[in-house]
Amino acid sequence: MSIHAEKQTKSWSRRKQARPAEILDAALTVFAEKGFAAARMEDIAARAGVTKGTIYLYFPSKEEVFKSLARQHVGDLVSAAMERARDFEGSTRDFLAMFLSAVAGMIQSHGGQAVLPKIIIAESGNFPELARFWRTEVVDKALTMLAGIIAKGVARGDLRDVPADYVARLCVAPIVMSIIWRTVFAPTDTVPFDYQKFLALHLDVVMRGLAPEGQKP
Repeated sequence: MSIHAEKQTKSWSRRKQARPAEILDAALTVFAEKGFAAARMEDIAARAGVTKGTIYLYFPSKEEVFKSLARQHVGDLVSAAMERARDFEGSTRDFLAMFLSAVAGMIQSHGGQAVLPKIIIAESGNFPELARFWRTEVVDKALTMLAGIIAKGVARGDLRDVPADYVARLCVAPIVMSIIWRTVFAPTDTVPFDYQKFLALHLDVVMRGLAPEGQKP
């Protein structure tokens, strides 16, 4: 094989390996613009600069494109937090601050990614399989992780004896609000909304409410 042909082969191989990521980037943009129901594989292909047939080499359906995006952009964040939670020896507040700061950073810096949970909220009635997937891969894992951290805090005496699963949902509630705000109302903001500040304030309020009697949060 000539040097030129070898270079072409290597270039094609690198291009082939990069295609799934390019397709997912294009899909995220299309989903953000059109929503899930209105988005077509043709739209994603055109945005990615490939044929529709090329997409099907990597993803058998539009639903699988969405699931891959969810795993990549949200599932990875939850998985990383779960890894930290397993061996975390710090305070409950420290862990929740770390987790909420990471979520706020994702929402504030990568608004396109926030469109994924927005799609679930808006279109789950028409696509129940996506809702089940999101519940299993994202929501249940995040809530179980947070409930475990809260339960540890209660056992150590750092927190009042409270239902850990309910507190986990309380921690997540402002994340949902932030996602809705970022994807629906942010374009009309005259002053950019500070999601880091908002979630940090939420954590402060929650920790004060969970502090044992007579103990500072």
